[in-house]
Amino acid sequence: MSTNKQVLITGASSGIGKQLAIDYANTGWSVFGCGQNPERLQALSDANENITTVNFDVTSNQDVHEKMSELSEVPNLIILNAGTCEYIDHGQIDVPLFRRVYEVNVFGLLNCIEALQQSFNANTHLVIIGSTASYIPLPRAEAYGSSKAAIAYIANTLAIDLASKGVTVSLVSPGFVKTPLTDKNDFAMPMLMSPEFASEKIREGIEAKKKEIHFPLKFSLFLKFIALLPIRLQLATVKRMTGKTA
Repeated sequence: MSTNKQVLITGASSGIGKQLAIDYANTGWSVFGCGQNPERLQALSDANENITTVNFDVTSNQDVHEKMSELSEVPNLIILNAGTCEYIDHGQIDVPLFRRVYEVNVFGLLNCIEALQQSFNANTHLVIIGSTASYIPLPRAEAYGSSKAAIAYIANTLAIDLASKGVTVSLVSPGFVKTPLTDKNDFAMPMLMSPEFASEKIREGIEAKKKEIHFPLKFSLFLKFIALLPIRLQLATVKRMTGKTA
């Protein structure tokens, strides 16, 4: 790949975003790695001269706009990956928890798009990282899953509305990937993948300009099949899968 290729990646200080930044940089891309942890960002830029770090909090509309306006040029490839996950217990709604998750996953995403959208053109490829958790209702995932469902809706409607400008929009829906977030999970994670595998699949999908990138294939197709069932059967299947008998 030529060195004039540029990519902007949010959530680049850990997990999938970090691996994407490393892999793109190692293949000759100029990477703008964005995140809110200055120490991790510094270590990322120290590891590869092709990575320029940009420190901001995606939940701050002002911070995002200021930092994006300081870029000398907005890359044509934009990967909006920043995200967080918190679960609720026993179906007890916790509004502050929902707000924390939505502020990062939904409004953080929107802050970035709003700050960058004036630069969108026919060469722009906007990649939005969602989750297979948005396909079906899952226990304890009321906040996380619904935020990812919102992201999927936003990505798919933007794909329609930005088509007239020639903008390509891709929605990425990974299964379980081993990251600092999933390390906190206290339940079985079927077909858990490495960040390296996830990065490879995402980059392959981006190269092919796929509108939907989902993996691992068997896992995502299984969840898509469940989503086709009537809701009564969906709920019964999920309860059986997860051991939720009550």
